[in-house]
Amino acid sequence: MRLRIWVLACLLIASMLSSVGGAAPVAAQVAPPPAEPVAVGTGGAVGSVDPYATHAAVRTLRQGGNAVDAAVTAAAILGVVEPYSCGVGGGGFMVIYRADRERVVTIDSRELSPEAYHPEVFIDPSTGAPIPFAERVTSGLGVGVPGTLRGWTEALDRYGTISLRKALDPAIRLANRGFVVDPTLEQQTAANLDRFRAITPTAELFLTPEGDPRPAGSTFQNPDLARTYREVALNGINQFYDGPIADAIVDAVTDPPVEPDATLNVRPGLMTVDDMAEYETRIRRPTAVDYRGFDVYGMGPPSSGGSTVGESLNIMEGFDLAGIPREEALHYYLEASRLAFADRNAYLGDPEFVDVPLEGLLSDGFAADRRSNIGPQAATSPVPPGDPFPYQDDPSPSGPPPANVASAVGGNTTHLTVSDADGNVVSYTFTIESTGGSAITVPGYGFLLNNELTDFDPVPPHPNAPEARKRPRSSMSPTIVLKDGAPVLAIGSPGGATIITTVLQILMNNIDFGMTLPEAIAEPRLSQRNTTATNAEPQFLGTPEAAALLARGHSFAETAEIGAATGIAFLPGGQVQAAAEPVRRGGGSAAVTDP
Repeated sequence: MRLRIWVLACLLIASMLSSVGGAAPVAAQVAPPPAEPVAVGTGGAVGSVDPYATHAAVRTLRQGGNAVDAAVTAAAILGVVEPYSCGVGGGGFMVIYRADRERVVTIDSRELSPEAYHPEVFIDPSTGAPIPFAERVTSGLGVGVPGTLRGWTEALDRYGTISLRKALDPAIRLANRGFVVDPTLEQQTAANLDRFRAITPTAELFLTPEGDPRPAGSTFQNPDLARTYREVALNGINQFYDGPIADAIVDAVTDPPVEPDATLNVRPGLMTVDDMAEYETRIRRPTAVDYRGFDVYGMGPPSSGGSTVGESLNIMEGFDLAGIPREEALHYYLEASRLAFADRNAYLGDPEFVDVPLEGLLSDGFAADRRSNIGPQAATSPVPPGDPFPYQDDPSPSGPPPANVASAVGGNTTHLTVSDADGNVVSYTFTIESTGGSAITVPGYGFLLNNELTDFDPVPPHPNAPEARKRPRSSMSPTIVLKDGAPVLAIGSPGGATIITTVLQILMNNIDFGMTLPEAIAEPRLSQRNTTATNAEPQFLGTPEAAALLARGHSFAETAEIGAATGIAFLPGGQVQAAAEPVRRGGGSAAVTDP
């Protein structure tokens, strides 16, 4: 009897240590839940890139939490299992449909530049030229003040029903116990090996003792991240923004912990503890366009996602895409995106610093103007931006548009989509920018810092040039679609600037081509961003449509995969369908509360 009591006591203590109040990791591995790319049922629904996150969110819904509660729970899990794509060292955008108010709201937790930033912060004074991009990527100079935790708190405080402590608890347990490394994480580590080996705490956390990637199938525990989550859960986010974690972040940014024999030039940043303490989220008005009777809501500036998706849809609406040959419809999709990206690159920036002509960009008159530039043949990029200012109530421009700048693929991110039984919906994209962010892990706290400030255009003047306490332009495009005031679709994707075209193409596939959401997600992708060649996935290049587009003057650059979308479709009869990638990024995970 005494032995049995002792064993039970040990099990109880181990359980307690793995939750919020504990301090030590538990060695047991947690096998991944089953991952299915499509799920149909009633009640709530979840789609994400990872089964750990999806199933944690479903548990939250089944326990009475709403869509916001489940989204934050899943996001915290993704910070554990997708550490190179997202986490508390970054930021993001959340689009929420509130069923009780029948309205869409958005939360901007985008990273912020430090107070010491100025328009020429990325210009090397010794050469007068921009600091090489690779040196901006792996540096303290590229790190913005993280907004993710403020965003989670804002969402829960305003629209959730559970505490941040409860939302973080599953992620604390998983970080302590460990998760199974999948092939995607191993490949991402291998692709960043030189960067990770150069930063001492990054090598110690993410590599084997021999300095190699952790192999797929092995167990990865991150007790330092569990400690971070636990301190925030117990003592509030001031621990992160105005306490010991903030101090550690600033130290890592201003004095990067580089290996003594590293050959990389890891530049220090300019962040201060005041920058951390003064960070605030923003509640923004969503963008909104009517596309063939559907109300499409997206994220407004400083994201360019909602405006560029919206402008493209407005241009495309002038063509009967459902009634013409598929190759012709794809031609109009590519040309609309080409023109919208020209305008995005010229006018979009942080609305607290830039007079973004959003009304003009999303007007039907401007769309008709831009549509008149589309002919039967592909245009030659870069095409110039249009003039949206005459289509605004105040037509006076704040200044001439700058030279057009092409949008690189770049960036890695993650996206999750959640709905609940009451009809609330969350479409949430968050990131640390490049795969592996800045490659700088905060010593003792287990998370990577972003390199979001590389999203600034380094050469001023430009609406997206760096300035003090400014948010860089983003491409994140969390989207919710309504019909007669009720949700019909929610989608989003990672993928840098290709996020915009991924979301746009899924909308076209679903609304114009009549594909189901899983079909629309699985379809081979094309991405035209006002560049000479259109990025295309290999599965598309051998199709008759590809040959027809080549005959129209399009050219293609093969890209292994574009985006990694998740979404939810609201079906007749009260059913919901969660969908994720079947193959891209190793395949995603979809689930519903009541299959």
